[in-house]
Amino acid sequence: MSDTEYRIGLGERRFGRVNWLGLQTMAGREVKRFMVVWTQTLLAPLVTSALFLMIFTIAIGPRRGDVMGVPFMTFLAPGIMMMTVIQNAFANTSSSIMISKIQGNIVDTLMPPLSGLELLLGYLAGGMVRGVVVALSIALGLGLTLGIWPAYPMVALVFVILGAAFLGGLGVIAGIFANKFDQMAAITNFIITPLAFLSGTFYSVAALPPVLKTLTHMNPVFYLIDGVRFGMIGTSDSSPWLGLLVCSCATFVVWLVGWLMLHSGYRLKA
Repeated sequence: MSDTEYRIGLGERRFGRVNWLGLQTMAGREVKRFMVVWTQTLLAPLVTSALFLMIFTIAIGPRRGDVMGVPFMTFLAPGIMMMTVIQNAFANTSSSIMISKIQGNIVDTLMPPLSGLELLLGYLAGGMVRGVVVALSIALGLGLTLGIWPAYPMVALVFVILGAAFLGGLGVIAGIFANKFDQMAAITNFIITPLAFLSGTFYSVAALPPVLKTLTHMNPVFYLIDGVRFGMIGTSDSSPWLGLLVCSCATFVVWLVGWLMLHSGYRLKA
């Protein structure tokens, strides 16, 4: 037996350790998937964010004092932006897997010679690109309408990417775990939405009682929103370096779980 035949017999793939063509193809599919319906996936989040800001401005904006030394709307805007990013990143990856499972065409993704890591990165590409595009669009809108331009653009971008990566990974896990739309709705309503809303999006955690403040600091999404807020307006409730560490560790754990599920075929293979 030749060396080549021996390596193939041990499972080495003929196109190398990484199937770059397959990974590129899958990532392109996931990006095109949301770009085709851009009015739903990109335009709708922008409108929703604008409505949030308009409602808060009309309802309590004029009567609300400064928060952390900045006007309330300036404080609120980065939180709204990050909340929109993470919701869209989660929706992109979870819906892609969920719909494939419901329609029965998940086999088209599992049959090509793609490893668990390549599948994970392919799904994440769509969620992360969608999240970053939404963030850039909202940031441009904030600059043009409210005059809020990023104080530290690279810091804001890093936390946006981390947020899209973290929630995109959670979307992969949720999409694999859920077998029905009811289960996915339960995950969204009882896990993702509370994580997003109870994370300092609309308030400073400094105003919370000690118990709630401690619970908030255990929420990785808090550090995502706080980090983006620091990048956008230069102020935050906690250290950006601590936030970077927490978010990076949380993202690694989520990606690891997603990889294990894809690698084993959990709830994907009959």
